[in-house]
Amino acid sequence: MHDNTRFVCSAAAAACLVLALLASLYAGAARAGTPPAVELVDVYHGQVDPADYWISEKYDGVRGYWDGQRMRTRAGTVIPLPEWFTAHFPDIALDGELWTGYHEFSRASTIVRTAGPDDPRWHDVSYLVFDLPEHPGDFNARVPAIRKAIAAIGDPWVVTIRQFHVANEAALEQRMADVVAHGGEGLVMHRGDRDYVSGRHAGLLKVKPYADAEARVIGYNPGSGRLEGLMGSLEVRTPDGRRFAIGSGFTDAQRADPPPVGSWISYRYQGHTATGLPRFARFLHRRPGGPPPEVGAQAATP
Repeated sequence: MHDNTRFVCSAAAAACLVLALLASLYAGAARAGTPPAVELVDVYHGQVDPADYWISEKYDGVRGYWDGQRMRTRAGTVIPLPEWFTAHFPDIALDGELWTGYHEFSRASTIVRTAGPDDPRWHDVSYLVFDLPEHPGDFNARVPAIRKAIAAIGDPWVVTIRQFHVANEAALEQRMADVVAHGGEGLVMHRGDRDYVSGRHAGLLKVKPYADAEARVIGYNPGSGRLEGLMGSLEVRTPDGRRFAIGSGFTDAQRADPPPVGSWISYRYQGHTATGLPRFARFLHRRPGGPPPEVGAQAATP
């Protein structure tokens, strides 16, 4: 009798575990999706006339693509936003950034990756819109259309990113200096006569006081002295296979709980060494959702 009871209880517990696992897998599959066909920025190296471009501040948030029904990350993951957040959104596509403030990318990323629709942290998130992917006109025509679309939403957490013009490169550099001085990341230049096209070479250029890139974490080096018992540096590998260590840019909390092996990070640097490695590499943040979509499967394999 007791053996039969024990068997029934064990079977019931196993069934519950299976159902929980299936529910978890279903939830993950429900959030997975096809990456949206978004424009990607290239790096500004001069050699273009800034007067041909609209200029805006570059915000370090999580890319959010609204397709008229749901919002996805650049990697295609469906973001479970609260109903109140999108209640007045249009049935047309919007492209923008989910942002919580300057120097808070990690917080925005954590909310996007972990918060459910009932999480109160969504009240700290703004959606900063910079384009209308399905609009038939060039960017000169899309700028007033973006302002009109966001004004129609009428919610304070949905904001049009300000677009403006500069006369020349000196004025562009001054604008960048002003943005960096108040904690911003840099500028984005968007050529006015370009349609919305996916991928690189879309007429989008980023202007920053430093270069940045992505790499995959492959190991750790222990700290010493004040950092005894903590991570001293990350061993990383770039998409083209170059290996190097990044030891600066981390808080003590990040050193105590560093990005896991296999995850992807963003880092900043200033030029390259004679052997092609980044100079003065400094950790910026962990990338949400894994590698950049344009990185091939080979680069993502350990």
